[in-house]
Amino acid sequence: MDTLSIDLEYCFGIGKFKYDFKFKEKQSNTYLIYAPNGTMKTSLAKTFDLIAKNDAKNMPCDKIFEDRSSKYEIHADGESINPDRILVINAENDTFDASNKLSSFIASKDLKNRYESIYKDLDFQKVEFIKKLKATSQSTDCETEFIGAFSESDRESFFDCILKAYTNLGDKYDKYSFKYNDVFDRKESVKKFIDKNEQILDQYMSNYKDLISNSTFFRETDGKTFGTYQANELLKSIEDNSFFEAGHKFILEDGTVIVDSEQLKTFVEEEIKKIVNDKKLKTAFDKVDKAIGANVDLRAFKRVIEKENLLLVELKNYEVFKRKVWSSFLFQLESDTKFLVEFYMSKKADLEHIVSEAKEEFKLWKEIIKTFNERFYVPFEVGLTNQEDVILRQQTGKLEFYYRDIDKTSIRKNKHDLLNVLSRGERRAFFILQFLFEIESRKNNTDKNLLIFDDVADSFDYKNKYAIIEYINELKLSDQFRILILTHNFDFYRTILSRLGLNQQSFMAFKDDQRNVILKDSLYKEDILKRYLKTVNDPKVFISLISFVRNIVDYTDSNKCEDYDILTSCLHLKENSPYILIGHVFEVYKNRFIKLNKTELEIDLSMSIQDFIFKIADGILLEQNFDEINLENKIVLAIASRLKAEQYMIGKLPHLDLSGLKYNQTRQLTNEYQKKYPESVNHYIIGRVNLMTPENIHVNSFMYEPLLDMSALHLIDTYKNASTLN
Repeated sequence: MDTLSIDLEYCFGIGKFKYDFKFKEKQSNTYLIYAPNGTMKTSLAKTFDLIAKNDAKNMPCDKIFEDRSSKYEIHADGESINPDRILVINAENDTFDASNKLSSFIASKDLKNRYESIYKDLDFQKVEFIKKLKATSQSTDCETEFIGAFSESDRESFFDCILKAYTNLGDKYDKYSFKYNDVFDRKESVKKFIDKNEQILDQYMSNYKDLISNSTFFRETDGKTFGTYQANELLKSIEDNSFFEAGHKFILEDGTVIVDSEQLKTFVEEEIKKIVNDKKLKTAFDKVDKAIGANVDLRAFKRVIEKENLLLVELKNYEVFKRKVWSSFLFQLESDTKFLVEFYMSKKADLEHIVSEAKEEFKLWKEIIKTFNERFYVPFEVGLTNQEDVILRQQTGKLEFYYRDIDKTSIRKNKHDLLNVLSRGERRAFFILQFLFEIESRKNNTDKNLLIFDDVADSFDYKNKYAIIEYINELKLSDQFRILILTHNFDFYRTILSRLGLNQQSFMAFKDDQRNVILKDSLYKEDILKRYLKTVNDPKVFISLISFVRNIVDYTDSNKCEDYDILTSCLHLKENSPYILIGHVFEVYKNRFIKLNKTELEIDLSMSIQDFIFKIADGILLEQNFDEINLENKIVLAIASRLKAEQYMIGKLPHLDLSGLKYNQTRQLTNEYQKKYPESVNHYIIGRVNLMTPENIHVNSFMYEPLLDMSALHLIDTYKNASTLN
């Protein structure tokens, strides 16, 4: 991806944006864009994100003017970019989960190929077997329900369970005619019924045992039962009559002699009828049946029980009976089960050997986790619980988290509980971890990937902010990625500029009145005051220096010295303000910066500084190619707007003693004006001046990010309105 071409129209807040990012030409894989709030950053990131998701029902659009036709063409070297090659990294995205990516780089390609080759054969045999098992059991989700019956932990696979069941498979099993889910339903309604109606089921069991113990045929002694199930098993064993044809016979306890299988079958059926038709047992069953009938979810179960009453005896131990039923299905498929188990055992040793090798290769995820734990200052550590399962059983990699207390004790927490106790910045660090796995997994792709970093350092403390910058710097050195860094944080912007050396690949974005986004080569890369001292002959810079130098005088000398008073009278209307000349201001500059003593000022030193400020502000209004980002424009307009407002208010308050206004003069004047003229139509204009200008002139003279974020067009309107005050 040598060239990334973007052509957008009506994509969220963007009217139009067209630009070619030429990575090869700049010999760099990274571009940086500073976009003041409301310009284009969020809209651009969201556009890329939706293109990456490639959901035809949810693509970029104009959310306000919905009838407008949106255009979102992203090309890589002249071809439409593959959506799978786009990743938008936004630390506010709490829905992003990279767990499914963990297995893609957790072992070498050779190991994974060997594993996949073996598992492909295993999977084929499993699918064929499950088809037969499903036909026998009539289960809706045969594999899941079988695993649920035999697994003792979530780490056991289908093959583990089939091996366990086959190893414990007996010689004989009843053949059940009911559908599996009629008794073992997915909602576990039958189990809930059994638990809820334990008392009446116990009565049924008690009556059944009484009948068995009193029967001349059935018996229960020393915890061992010869009951209806055992009798049926006996019938199965002699149903071909070979036992009797060999000259054998049965002599029952009461002396009855049985000489053929039909006689035995008739006798046993009669004995079972005596049990089933017993009045007390039927009464107990009727109670169970009535309770079942009251639950609409048990209709299928009711039909099963009405057909086979004695299943209630088996169901008393629900989980054991479930395994018994599955074992009966396996018994019916005995040869198929044996083949599958033997086939699995023939592969198991190879799989375990692959896992053993893979454990030695879990280096990348360990490095990612180690990097995160060492670089990011958060109160938790991260690990991976099921390393071998990711390879052996095709399971998703699972992260685990240990929350650390100040005494260095730690407690394991799941993701949901952990996020509930973290601060916003700590949660953002957690979300960044998800993206680290995603990014690292993409390093194995043959195609270049486009990474969009969307203000990833917002809300981070400085330690975590620098950890992100260091990681981006490492990615910058990789030829596998093409990177766009978007931010509205000017401090982060300048840090990225200096640390990643992106002076030739950095832009400032602004938007014209048609919402067209324009990229301009970066400004303010170096210290702003240093730059201003070099360009003091620029009229806008000369005026902008007033607030900067006044702050320096305050910090290094006093806010009561003469230099401070002179500069204050340039920013506020004082008694001496009309008499302060440009030359006076320049003398203050030279007093504070020795290097300016050798500078010849090309501006008329004899001109009033106040007139000069208004002249330059008026000139800004007439500029044809107005620069939306230019910091000096904004400072000049802010100072001029305030002075215009103060001129007006002082004129309307002729008896006010200006010497008594020591701090926040514009605000104090506003309060006095509002008292005297509560119905004035000019309150809005004055209020707008107060709103737009204080931070631009006073406290934040060195922290000038608010000025960069502020719209110059708003300041132009403010100055125009202030100039109408008369």
